[in-house]
Amino acid sequence: MSDSIRFKPWLIAAIALLGALGLIVFTPWFVGEVRGSGTSSDFEASYPLTFPSDFDWGVAVAAQHVEHQQPSDWTAFERRVIKEGKTGTGDQPGQAKPGHIRNLDSVSDEVRLKKVDFDNRFESDFEALAGLGLNSYRFSLSWARLFPRADMTEPDPAGITFYREVIAAAKKNGLKPHVSLFHFSTPEWFWEEQGGEQGWERKDALQHWNRYVTAVSELLGPEISHWCTLNEPMVYVLWGYLEGIFPPLQQRANPEATAPVVARLLEAHASAYQILHRDAAQRNQTIKVGLTQHTRAFEPWRNWHLFDRLAADFIQQAFIWDIFDAIESGTYTMTDSEYQRTIDGLEGTQDYVGINYYGRFYVQMDADALDKGPVTHTRDPRDAEELVSDLDWALYPIGFSQILEEAWTRYGKPIQILENGIADAANPDTLRQTFLTSHLREVWHAMNIRGVDIDGYFHWSHLDNFEWAEGFGPRFGLYAVDYDKDFARTPRGSADVYADIIKEGLSEALWEQTKGPF
Repeated sequence: MSDSIRFKPWLIAAIALLGALGLIVFTPWFVGEVRGSGTSSDFEASYPLTFPSDFDWGVAVAAQHVEHQQPSDWTAFERRVIKEGKTGTGDQPGQAKPGHIRNLDSVSDEVRLKKVDFDNRFESDFEALAGLGLNSYRFSLSWARLFPRADMTEPDPAGITFYREVIAAAKKNGLKPHVSLFHFSTPEWFWEEQGGEQGWERKDALQHWNRYVTAVSELLGPEISHWCTLNEPMVYVLWGYLEGIFPPLQQRANPEATAPVVARLLEAHASAYQILHRDAAQRNQTIKVGLTQHTRAFEPWRNWHLFDRLAADFIQQAFIWDIFDAIESGTYTMTDSEYQRTIDGLEGTQDYVGINYYGRFYVQMDADALDKGPVTHTRDPRDAEELVSDLDWALYPIGFSQILEEAWTRYGKPIQILENGIADAANPDTLRQTFLTSHLREVWHAMNIRGVDIDGYFHWSHLDNFEWAEGFGPRFGLYAVDYDKDFARTPRGSADVYADIIKEGLSEALWEQTKGPF
């Protein structure tokens, strides 16, 4: 090779440097974003940070968490766990064990039956929430309570009466009911085998679902303006059909094997949307119907590792956005699979985008384990300053506003924050207070700096309660529940913090007092 075309050492170095700079600049376009360096948004604002007068301020609960046990699949699972002694857990906090419920045998039969005794205390609970200044209350209906037997063509009158009383008591206390139709539990009979299929995959599944939704719409609908058809469908599918943590306790071979279940849930959503809107139109009633997704900020375990960055983006798309994308387009396409299905009546069936946000997950993908898929970490033990909940979930407020902004950019529809909370059993619950102020600060930032249309915020949760496979251990409540003293409720300091923000906005003094490292 002649000197005229041979690269000089300095030129090689320059090309290498330019290549490295190009890789840094353009890699995110192809292999995902790097992990964020900050944990909260940096912006200037005049305090107090206030919210619109018609903003929905609420708390959220689920029927299986707070109501007396009904003949549901979860009740059957709870009883089987006690009978078989399957009350163990994983090695780490928040690490559930398939087929088990953590320490369920540590509470009495009465507690397992009554949960938090909401059935007998909802009126006083609502009075307390009204005293905090809340104007909304999100709860789910128990399908099993309304249709405890498969042969029923009409709902149980006692079940309808119960929910009418709950709704009336909520409204009496100035709380607008936000009602979820499916929050992980179904009637036990739904899992009786039909033609070799169970649950949502039965041929008559939608027939039963539509009967339930129609009854609820006709008998309770006139008093309800906000509906959530499905709560966190991807959590339900992940834990129920892949990991064996939730009923039906299945562990299918791969995510694609669960795609028919996701599609059936989307069919159920579309059908419910149409039933609810049809009936509301006949009553000249304006309603909003949507579903809500569990969201996390999925970020790479190692910034320098391209596989981690690819996997983080992949999981975020598959776990969060695939469902919403399907509702917008009418076609469900499972990320990184060949599964695609167009669902009749699905397109455009969300009046709002429901967001539940619980922090940051780290994603690790090693080249020698590609066949096993990525691993997620709930915290980074290498970061000594990272705040974590009692379940070892990393707090990451800035991820909240980023998720909210992305949802708004993608879909351009109002957002309802239907869950956002933390497990914190400490007294005083200073971490929950930090969580509340830091996350509501991000909501304000998303609305006022980034232009995101957000209608409301529902804290998870009103009370300590039964938290699925984690049992009664995690304490998510603004109100502590003493299971040894007749379910006594005691407001935590976070209840006062929430009340202050609702009534006065987030003041500079409250922010300085509670912001912690944020």
